[in-house]
Amino acid sequence: MEKSFEKKHAEKERSLILAMESSCDETAAAVIKDGRTILSDVVFSQIALHLPYGGVVPEIASRSHIEKIDLVVTEAMKQAGLSFEDLDALAVTQGPGLVGALLVGVSYAKGLAYALNKPLIAVNHIAGHISANYLAYPDLKPPFLCLVVSGGHSHLIEVRDSGLTLVGCTQDDAAGEAFDKAARVLGLPYPGGPNLDKLAKSGNKDAYHLTQPKISGAYDFSFSGLKTGFINLVHGMDQRNEPYKKEDLAAVFQETVVTHLCDKTMKAVKDFGWKTLALAGGVSANSRLRERLKELCGAADVAFFVPPLSLTGDNAAMIGAAAHAQLIRGETAPYSLNADPALSLNFAPERDPVDLGAGADPHGQDGGPDPV
Repeated sequence: MEKSFEKKHAEKERSLILAMESSCDETAAAVIKDGRTILSDVVFSQIALHLPYGGVVPEIASRSHIEKIDLVVTEAMKQAGLSFEDLDALAVTQGPGLVGALLVGVSYAKGLAYALNKPLIAVNHIAGHISANYLAYPDLKPPFLCLVVSGGHSHLIEVRDSGLTLVGCTQDDAAGEAFDKAARVLGLPYPGGPNLDKLAKSGNKDAYHLTQPKISGAYDFSFSGLKTGFINLVHGMDQRNEPYKKEDLAAVFQETVVTHLCDKTMKAVKDFGWKTLALAGGVSANSRLRERLKELCGAADVAFFVPPLSLTGDNAAMIGAAAHAQLIRGETAPYSLNADPALSLNFAPERDPVDLGAGADPHGQDGGPDPV
């Protein structure tokens, strides 16, 4: 990559980035301006393709990405009203995710970047989810604490200008995977998590009791035992021919998971004195989690930020937002870039002694919407 390009953008902090996302079952492309403004955001969902199988089939996902990626990129550029020559850089999700799916996006992005002679930026999918908040709240700035919850990840991360610090994470399964497994036990169709959330709205969260997970890490999560306890509860009633309402079971399981996530998160907020909390990831779409964290943050006088539902799932807009900061820092990737299904975030070894005050104007006076 040309160093003159990196220096130019480090000085003016402006960019037009075409981003691509293909880590799982959404083929997405977006054009992002200055890391904060969405000029286009196109997503092709594969839900209908995987519905008959009750979950994502990697081979089907990869083939669909191959068929759709050029179409979504073309549409994203059309909606943005730009030509490829207008772009400053291209960005793509390098990982984590399904290796076949990731390879489609990475290969396409490398070929396009090479043909256009544009810088290429490799983005961590989890960093993308965190950055979705920057698109929804242009005034949001580090430092802040972020709870990232999805089908494969449950992390509690401190976000600072100097980097990321891991506060806690799941020691076994992810919250989203637990929701999907519980939904399958109840016979709900794919995608399980959203359907369980919908069913739980009409259920009684106090109808049954599930023991809260016990784990040594003060800010860590655990969902394996909770998942097993729920399966045993349902199977036991089935074997005894004991009648039950699926909506009650859904509400009980959801409340137990949400309580666990909230308890650990708010403990970190209190212990470290945070005044700003953000929520991110696919499970941030869960209505009860959004509601409960909003209540708890309101009571603790903590500013709470969560992306709109359109930015909670996998999308390329969040990848473009994360890529902007990397471009400013000159963190471009070589054309030999490869997909990394187990890609981890780069965490700072120690916590920086910085002011942990609100990372954004709590009244949205800088042009962004108010915190929820």
